[in-house]
Amino acid sequence: MKRTQSGMTLIGFVVVLGVVGLFAYIGMKLVPMYSEYYAVQQALKGLQAEPGIANRDPAKIQDLFFRRLYISYAENVKPENVKLQRVDRGWSMSVDYEVRKPIIANLDVVGKFSAAENLTNQGPD
Repeated sequence: MKRTQSGMTLIGFVVVLGVVGLFAYIGMKLVPMYSEYYAVQQALKGLQAEPGIANRDPAKIQDLFFRRLYISYAENVKPENVKLQRVDRGWSMSVDYEVRKPIIANLDVVGKFSAAENLTNQGPD
């Protein structure tokens, strides 16, 4: 009786390893982008909870926002990406930015992120 072997060949293993490696490499490029977006959202929520934020001037609000981002090592958000608009009881802050990371040769992955928060907390200064 002849026994047949079953299992993965070396070439099959190398192909599977290559596919897994490619997905891991792309994941290493994408995870920091989404981590930074999470930091932007947390900075906006932190500003919203700041006492008296609705009564502050836009320059001070933007300075507080970028201080929070500096702590989180968020580098892709620039001052031109932040917009403050006056609303009835405070400010509406929106952050729209784009992150472009090279993957392989001339292929890039592009992430467009947008976050907004109403800064209407009327607490004491």
